[in-house]
Amino acid sequence: MQGLGAALIAPAALSIVMNLFSGNKTEMNKAIGIWGASAPAGGTAGVFLGGIITAWFDWPWVFLINVPIGIMVLALIPKLIPKLIPKGAKRKGSIDYLGALSITASLALLIYSIVTANEIEGGWLSIQTISMLATSFALLGAFIAIEKRTKEPLIPLEIFRTPNLLSSNIVMALLGAAWISMWFFLNLYLQQILNYGPLESGLALLPMTGLIMVIMVWTMPKLIGKLGTKENLIIGLGLLTLGMTLFSLTPYMATENNNSFIYMVYVLPASIVSALGMAFAYIPILTLAISSAKKEFSGIASGLVNTTYQIGSAIGLAIMVSVSTLHSETLINFGINSLEALNNGFHLSFIGAAILSAIAAAISTVFIKRKIH
Repeated sequence: MQGLGAALIAPAALSIVMNLFSGNKTEMNKAIGIWGASAPAGGTAGVFLGGIITAWFDWPWVFLINVPIGIMVLALIPKLIPKLIPKGAKRKGSIDYLGALSITASLALLIYSIVTANEIEGGWLSIQTISMLATSFALLGAFIAIEKRTKEPLIPLEIFRTPNLLSSNIVMALLGAAWISMWFFLNLYLQQILNYGPLESGLALLPMTGLIMVIMVWTMPKLIGKLGTKENLIIGLGLLTLGMTLFSLTPYMATENNNSFIYMVYVLPASIVSALGMAFAYIPILTLAISSAKKEFSGIASGLVNTTYQIGSAIGLAIMVSVSTLHSETLINFGINSLEALNNGFHLSFIGAAILSAIAAAISTVFIKRKIH
């Protein structure tokens, strides 16, 4: 139910932003900057407040706290959100249920097969894993066939002829895969290696999120105007690659006496570099993914870029968790200390995320057209 809600909310909200500021590119950059900053702000607020709630109350309250927030947002929508569609301008349409079902099943099977590959006999070469992967790709092929024949498809395939749209969505998926994997394993490192509690972990991540918010809202609109969209994107992905590589150097020999030293020397610098990378990359790639689409495709383009980020995040995290777990278990079987093996598994995931970010930078350099500021 939360997934259905997010699927309705995110594209609609971004479409409203795009339509409100479509006549002023300077204001558009600022608006997208605020939009982009809201995600890490909410994410870190969730980690921070979740730590407080878990430490002081109990973990089920992290779900219940969203109920009054949701009610408040619903109450404010009629007052704050303008009606952009004039009366009589709405058009009726049909929902592509077959397309939605096939692509959802394909992605669900793909992620499930990756997550469970290490847990079953035979692993990646087992009949179960291979059959699920094959079914997933078959469903993806069915989705494409359905979209070609349906009168009102879920995703009109001609939208991918829009300049920069396909390449920017691929980059967005890679960005999501790299960033969410890094975020996930950084939290694990803080809690399992440095022995931070939920509240301490939330506090440790505040510098990263604060820097992202400041740059996205106040600095990035000006930088896009001066340097250009593509240039900022490549710089951001380069910084993100460097930051994730720095995380792969974090030590595992942590004690109460040297935790602060490890955080200040290894974690904080890598966090700052990664935050700069995300702040530089996210707004340009979001702009590239939606600004070239025709007005009638603006909702689809915004929905597509949100979806590719989520898909990239889910698949990337599933792969990194699988690889990290397998690597750690292999090292333990060879007699390596369990904590060292765990940290080596984290390192492999950080390196994997850095590779994804580097691939995104290469695609941006080669395939994204320079125009669009």
